[in-house]
Parts: sequence; structure tokens; C-alpha cells
Amino acid sequence: MDEPLPPTQSPMVSTTHLDPYEPPLDFNAVVIVAAMLCALVCALGLNSMLQCVVRCTRRAVTEPVEWAASRHLNSGLKKKDMVALPTSTYATSGSPASTSGCAICLADFLDGDKIRVLPKCNHRFHVGCIDTWLLSHSSCPTCRDRLKSNDSLDIVTAL
Repeated sequence: MDEPLPPTQSPMVSTTHLDPYEPPLDFNAVVIVAAMLCALVCALGLNSMLQCVVRCTRRAVTEPVEWAASRHLNSGLKKKDMVALPTSTYATSGSPASTSGCAICLADFLDGDKIRVLPKCNHRFHVGCIDTWLLSHSSCPTCRDRLKSNDSLDIVTAL
């Protein structure tokens, strides 16, 4: 009568690796290596940060007066001192080879540009460029000559 049909065999799906000489990639090993690399990067970053903190703390403890005074001298000019610096209007000197430009914005000076000439070094800059610089720095951006006097540093170190 009706006999049950034998189960049909499905084609075998091969899960073997194609290259018998190359071992299969172990997912767990990849995760472990990636975690170790992340830990190394984090450890190096933490080490750099701690070295910076230790150096700054050491400087503040061993040289508090000089360090504070030098930070104060480089902190920028007051608005009234900055406005007192001389300004002029740029005019071409005649030869195109002698054209100069602003070392901050790197643009050449054009006839009629308002420029500021620093008194000690005679470097010239656009008024807007050098005013922005001098609000946060007290030195020439080209030669780093200080515009503030060192009298306040001498007073502090004498204490």
C-alpha cells in the first residue's frame, strides 16, 4: 500500500573554508586585538595628560612669581594702550617689487589701507588685524618683540 517515501536528501551545504592552508578568521581574536589597541591608545593619552598636569603644577609651585608675571606680560594690551599706537594710511612707494603685506592676514597692502606701525620694530599690519592680535598678545607677531615694558616683571621679581 502506501509506503512512506524515504526522506530526500538535500544537497550538503559546505561550511568548510575554501583555502585549506589558511586558518579561518577567529572573531574572538579580532575583538580582543581591537580592545587591546583601544586600551593602548587610551593609556597613552592619559599618560600625556598626566605629564602635562605634573609639569604645570611643578612650574606653578617652584616658580610662582616669575611664571605669573610672564603670563601677565603676554596677556595682551589694554584697549587704551593699543589705540595709542600710531596708525597711517598706506601709499605705494613707487616700485612694484617693494610691495609688502600684512603678516597676519597675508594680504598685500593697497593704497588707502589703514595700517598700524609698531614702535619698537617698525613692522606694519592692517589696523583690524593687529588690534585683534594685540588684545590677546603683547608682542609683535613677526619678531615677537614685546610692546609692554618689563618694569612690572622687575618689580615682581624684586619681591
